[in-house]
Amino acid sequence: MANNMWPKSNKNLHMKHAFVFPGQGSQFSGMGKNLYDSNASAQRLFEQANEILGFRISDIMFTGSDEDLKQTNVTQPAVFLHSVVAYKTIENAKPDMVAGHSLGEFSALVANGVLSFEDALQLVSVRAQAMQKACELNPSTMAAVLALADEKVEEVCKQVFEETGEVVVAANYNCPGQLVISGSLKGIDIACERMKAAGAKRALVLPVGGAFHSPLMEPAKEELKAKIESTNFYAPQCAVYQNVAAKAVLDKDEIKQNLIDQLTGAVRWTQSVQVMIADGASKFTEVGPGKVLQGLVQKINKEMLVEGVN
Repeated sequence: MANNMWPKSNKNLHMKHAFVFPGQGSQFSGMGKNLYDSNASAQRLFEQANEILGFRISDIMFTGSDEDLKQTNVTQPAVFLHSVVAYKTIENAKPDMVAGHSLGEFSALVANGVLSFEDALQLVSVRAQAMQKACELNPSTMAAVLALADEKVEEVCKQVFEETGEVVVAANYNCPGQLVISGSLKGIDIACERMKAAGAKRALVLPVGGAFHSPLMEPAKEELKAKIESTNFYAPQCAVYQNVAAKAVLDKDEIKQNLIDQLTGAVRWTQSVQVMIADGASKFTEVGPGKVLQGLVQKINKEMLVEGVN
């Protein structure tokens, strides 16, 4: 049962069940088809999404190629839709806490009652298109840095920016020893060389079309902000551990602001999961395509029970 008291330590707490939702990168061809074929209410949600978006996203999800699914304006609604439909097929789902990785935060906010399915899907669509436009304005990318301390990664990013004026920031704190950086093409190139020189096992440029979760997403943030501010947000049924805050948030205005800040702010996934565990989480259920978050949670704390619903 949702509990609105959030003590700082985990002494004498009942063990809590956390539901977590994946982000961009979890998509695959055929995603969600099993749900559509086996569940009438799932079918209705897919058809409703097709209508809201103005194109048959379900067809692209079920039969599209990996290339079709890589387009940001398709990827984000597809991952969101798969996650929310999967969540709604869970009988008596009662999360004690929720969180989502980047885009997954929108799915989490539907699960804890803050956003309606229709409103969240429209926000995700606006977000995807705004991010696509921001990527075209500023050629930029991201890179994964492996086996280097977070503090060292942050230090190198700061030095590159101070010395060259090129934007490079820590963007996704995925798990200890795995941090994704985000910035201009030149900035990322310089940073990758320096990360390796500083002892990183790998510094690998990722096949993404933009610097997500960096100041280069500012134009997209402005566009999304206008849409978020005109959308109804409701009181949450349980706390959401948001990417930029990495703590339990229960105030709907704070949730709204954090969602706006998320586009240019870091995804503090490692920190969020650590705080969820400190607040009593002992079981994590990843809802949606793929198994990325199950893997990350186990790398953050191998004692956690993890499972997937897709």
